[in-house]
Amino acid sequence: MKLNIDYQEKFEQRHIAPNEQDTAKMLETISADSVDQLIEQTVPANIRLKKVLDLPRAKSEADYLNDLKQVASKNKVFKSYIGQGYHDVIVPGVIQRNILENPGWYTQYTPYQAEISQGRLQALLNFQTMVADLTGMEIANASLLDEGTAAAEAMFMQYSLRKNENAKIFFVSEEVLPQTIDILKTRSAPYGIEILIGNHRKAELNEDMFGAIVQYPAGTGEVYNYSDFALKAHEKGIKLTVIADIMSLALLSPPGEWGADIVLGSSQRFGVPMGFGGPHAAFFATKEEYKRSLPGRIIGVTIDSAGNYALRMALQTREQHIRRDKATSNICTAQALLAIMSGMYAVYHGPKGIKLIAERIHGLTVFLASALENLGYKQENKNFFDTVKLELGDLIDPIHAEALNNEVNLHYIGSSVSITIDETTSTEDVMTLIRFFAKVKGKTIHDLDIDNLKSIVRSQIPEELKRKSAFLTHPIFNSHHSEHEMLRYIKSLEAKDLSLCHSMIALGSCTMKLNATTEMVPVTWAEFSKIHPFAPADQVGGYMQIFDELNKWLSEITGFAAMSLQPNSGAQGEYAGLMVIRAYHSDRGDAQRNVALIPSSAHGTNPASAAMAGMKIVIVKCDERGNIDVADLKAKAEEHASDLSCLMVTYPSTHGVFEESIVEICEIIHHNGGQVYMDGANMNAQVGLTSPATIGADVCHLNLHKTFCIPHGGGGPGMGPIGVAKHLVPYLPGHAVVNIGNSKSISAVSSAPWGSASILLISHAYIAMMGAEGLTNATKYAILNANYIKSRLESSYPVLYSGSQGRCAHEMILDCRAFKNFGIEVTDIAKRLMDYGFHAPTVSFPVAGTVMIEPTESEPKHELDRFCDAMIAIREEIAEVESGQIDKTDNPLKNAPHTSSVVTSDAWGHPYSRKKAAFPLPYVSAYKFWPSVGRVNDTYGDRTLVCSCPPVESYAEETV
Repeated sequence: MKLNIDYQEKFEQRHIAPNEQDTAKMLETISADSVDQLIEQTVPANIRLKKVLDLPRAKSEADYLNDLKQVASKNKVFKSYIGQGYHDVIVPGVIQRNILENPGWYTQYTPYQAEISQGRLQALLNFQTMVADLTGMEIANASLLDEGTAAAEAMFMQYSLRKNENAKIFFVSEEVLPQTIDILKTRSAPYGIEILIGNHRKAELNEDMFGAIVQYPAGTGEVYNYSDFALKAHEKGIKLTVIADIMSLALLSPPGEWGADIVLGSSQRFGVPMGFGGPHAAFFATKEEYKRSLPGRIIGVTIDSAGNYALRMALQTREQHIRRDKATSNICTAQALLAIMSGMYAVYHGPKGIKLIAERIHGLTVFLASALENLGYKQENKNFFDTVKLELGDLIDPIHAEALNNEVNLHYIGSSVSITIDETTSTEDVMTLIRFFAKVKGKTIHDLDIDNLKSIVRSQIPEELKRKSAFLTHPIFNSHHSEHEMLRYIKSLEAKDLSLCHSMIALGSCTMKLNATTEMVPVTWAEFSKIHPFAPADQVGGYMQIFDELNKWLSEITGFAAMSLQPNSGAQGEYAGLMVIRAYHSDRGDAQRNVALIPSSAHGTNPASAAMAGMKIVIVKCDERGNIDVADLKAKAEEHASDLSCLMVTYPSTHGVFEESIVEICEIIHHNGGQVYMDGANMNAQVGLTSPATIGADVCHLNLHKTFCIPHGGGGPGMGPIGVAKHLVPYLPGHAVVNIGNSKSISAVSSAPWGSASILLISHAYIAMMGAEGLTNATKYAILNANYIKSRLESSYPVLYSGSQGRCAHEMILDCRAFKNFGIEVTDIAKRLMDYGFHAPTVSFPVAGTVMIEPTESEPKHELDRFCDAMIAIREEIAEVESGQIDKTDNPLKNAPHTSSVVTSDAWGHPYSRKKAAFPLPYVSAYKFWPSVGRVNDTYGDRTLVCSCPPVESYAEETV
């Protein structure tokens, strides 16, 4: 027998689940001769690519990791004292292994189905409690994207709360971090908000100002007493936002105690690696009276159907799907996985541990300051927590050279330097700093009495700014301090959550596909995780190579000229794309072009992003088949020809169809002077088959957490880079700290130059290991899997929309509205699916009373069949209600989900069996996932809003 010594395993075969036998059976079911014939029947011929994607040959998993090690070696991991909002950390191993590197946590979806999300909901409630405690505020949300965008959210929240409608000025302390000021400039421009940058000690506040923002400690490291400033602001009706360092709040008086209206910041230094800029969870806290203006998601306490303690996302009516064009914020702005890590860091260390870490950081900073002052350096910060600032004059260059010789990065500002100490800094690290600072002065460390300097270390925080109040007092933060206890706590929460580890999550529009282990592995390599985003360019060659390759590959896939990798969520990508279009029109003298045409079927994020970009939204009708009404589009484009900015279009459509008129639609917009923005939410049906440029779009964002395999992480992280045609390249986002822009670049949309840079590795790995053929086949199989489900289910549920040849794209909508006639809501179907071991598909979007199903290419036929069997069985249960065989109110759907405690209780008064309740199909017993609570009570939760950890005993008393 001849042996094949050239065999190399293809990653494509691991990523795309259906094998040859499965493929043949599925093709038979859908009545197609081949996968290629299916694609011909699905994707319009006039937009199909005529060439194969020009991408490097696919690598095996082993080869990719070996090659990436060489790339990683081009990053130099220097000791960072740069600070500026980013700090090196010690990630507790029990958290890194069991959360960050654990698919039971990182493959979860946003907790819209609360009954099978209680673990991450509790973890996020811990985060909210931690934030409220440390900031001294009354209510906190479940995280935002990063510190800079959180500051922008605060500005808009203050703007919306202003009583004087003529107030248009937002005061910004000149000591706010430059990247944050950059984002404030970006976000304020469309609204005509004037950013006034000045010295908070000298500023003359007046009634034309609606808000003010300061940094605590300030960007220089100085710790100011802002209480007088807060008092003056409030006297003028000005609300105060404080950007706080979360670690410092263990020692500093919390802003909520001296007048802050909003407190925000980054939770990065609570156990989340720097990762060259992210992902990191921002925190955001405010007063109870402003809870309905709070941006983002809030986790709240409620009760379930049995009256037991349960959690859910609260105040969900604030979502952008409801607000749409009225939105000034966007709910798709969370970093759940990273917030969970930070909350767990607080659980693991507890209040004593956090305070000891903060005291050590502060103590080493005081020791360093004393030593440098004894060497003759001028230390400029009177009061400080972790940062010393030195005026060096002519010594700046020698210090810079010595720092590099010692593999140390400091923060340089003109002839000054600042040094920020973090959790990883050791006494020996500080001694290294002292040695080379002494050398530049012509001295040695022996010229100092080190032992004496150590013995006289005292706090440099004045008494009036020292924290007196307790924090993290809840038992959760005082119970799990050994690793064994912590491990069991993490696992107990993980066990309450359904993730991709358990079953398919067929969420339409959300593309929950395989997040391969090999793609995830490099994220925690030190060469990538321990790099500061403002590290010198010659130290980050590995990252630059990754960005350059990813830029080229994504440009090839989209057909565009260039990408910006900065936007760190899909919604942020939408916003960035619209701001680029806005800048293009303005530069051409067409600043009046501010009308965005948006189809009625669009994602709710579309009108929300357009509103935030200062655009006037005009809705375009859809026809009875769910396609854009071309006549209505043409009429409205011509009506607004002089002020048309753009069309926002999702392709394939949000209804799961390749609209055949898309080229004509784009031509109509261009003919009337507008640009075409394509929402990339459905790129998983395009890659290798067509492209945004081919259909005629000018810009699109890509949800890397959908099509390109970055995990959803329970509601974040994500990445939303934008690709643009050649004429828009000059306007791609720049950055205030790192020079990445062009002469016409818009200012930053995210805090870090390349957004959440560390997770770009995941998409880089996916493309490199799939290659052109693999990526194209993934798209084909996403379409095959969807059409297989469609064929199996369309006799039980009407499929709302399909193409001219009866095919759907990568997803479809099942119409469940008729079931309402006999008392069954689409929500009942969603909850009943939990009893069958599945997370519900997307519910009531884009059409109320429907479910939208997207299986992706990563699911095998037997998993598709399990899901279809469950949906068909549920339809039979609905038929039993419809025929009167079973009660309209006491039936398996209305009572779903059924918990183990309900099924095993002594009492059972339902007109159906326990087996039907919990094990409705034979496969369920082998795959059984028990929801940990019964159906949650949304109304009770909104009426009795509790958004931090209440003692379980007292809460139980309240609900009796």
